[in-house]
Amino acid sequence: MYSQYQGSSPSIANSELNDYYDQLPPPHRLSSFSVNSTTNLAETHSDVPVRNRTYYGDKRGEFPETPLVEEKATSRSSKRRWIFWGLLIVGLLAVAGIIVGVVLSQLQKSSSSSSSITGDPSQFSADSRLKQSFYGIAYTPQDSIYPNCNIQLADVVTDMQLLSQLTSRIRLYGSDCNTTAMVLEAIQLTKVNMTVFIANYPDATDNGVAYDRQKTAIESAIQAYGIDHIGGVTVGNEFILDYLDANGATDPNGSVGNQGAAILTPLIDDTKSMLQSLGVTLKVGNADAGSFFNDKVLADVDYGMANVHPWFANVSIDAAAGWTWDFFEDTDVALAQNLSNKPDMSIAETGWPTNSSDVGNESNGPSIASEANLQKFIDTFVCQANANGTEYFFFEYFDEPWKTVQFGGVEGYWGLFYSNRTLKNIEIPDC
Repeated sequence: MYSQYQGSSPSIANSELNDYYDQLPPPHRLSSFSVNSTTNLAETHSDVPVRNRTYYGDKRGEFPETPLVEEKATSRSSKRRWIFWGLLIVGLLAVAGIIVGVVLSQLQKSSSSSSSITGDPSQFSADSRLKQSFYGIAYTPQDSIYPNCNIQLADVVTDMQLLSQLTSRIRLYGSDCNTTAMVLEAIQLTKVNMTVFIANYPDATDNGVAYDRQKTAIESAIQAYGIDHIGGVTVGNEFILDYLDANGATDPNGSVGNQGAAILTPLIDDTKSMLQSLGVTLKVGNADAGSFFNDKVLADVDYGMANVHPWFANVSIDAAAGWTWDFFEDTDVALAQNLSNKPDMSIAETGWPTNSSDVGNESNGPSIASEANLQKFIDTFVCQANANGTEYFFFEYFDEPWKTVQFGGVEGYWGLFYSNRTLKNIEIPDC
């Protein structure tokens, strides 16, 4: 559900992949989700029509190459060794200072070019309509889509002030446009209780260019801000789904899926090595579409995040909450439990759209995109998921107009807030 701007219309994926949820049988344990709820979620939806749709996968543009420089030195005497090591330590401190300086310089430039941050950002008025009821929320800062980077620190500060009243956890999708550092700086300024799952969004077709660029950004951010507010590093978002799509396949554990895994797992391992070299301990995970996890990838991570969308499965709004839990438990939690490493599993994305840019996509068959239906999904999913221990990141913080321009349909209308950060006509439950 998160995509890099391409500047042209996306390719149409084959219908079998597009409707991957539809290949599964109807849920058979919907009533098991009804925890402390007055809503009956045991409604069957076997009559939901199969509806083909365009699946807009997550595809990023390429990043410029970043050369790596290695230095080697030898010494022939004890005195020279002392001189060498002294110079080396000074040099490393200087390099670290430069890295941190670059990060802070970028933040200062952003702050000066954005609307000014007045007063103490940690002193902000609470909105009585907002309640910290969500386990987590998916977040993409405004104007952070590479290569059109124009992210403003003042905007991210405002976002942290609002998000912190809804949740104590957010997930990011990538680290381009200085996103990781910006978010950590905003958390530092606002002094809110927020844990961030930062991310690296690699491209299967660029020989690691995008990965390397974001790896450098992640390293710099960790060196500048530490890891107190970082919950983990997610490498890849719907990587296997996109790889299968691009190569005309559908089985995540078939030969093509394993080819994709052979590209992704070295990047996961490299991220682990990078964190180790920084002397920090963080979990490393992966996010993908709910039924497109590759076993080799999931076996190589500490956690998996599954995108589970009842809208794209053509499920009615009345059955959506129960279906989401059932799909996640039967497909993703069950898969993880069968692996020797038993990675932690969470729902990376789930929600309900509120609008469509065209009539053809305003309905998924049984239900329409509307604020009333978003309210119903919130009322039947959020508190119940909290009660039964389901970890999830609600999709998403605010509407993203660029998706409407690029993709059309419902893609730009999943936010709890409009794009101007005004709360939609919904009521946040008090869980």
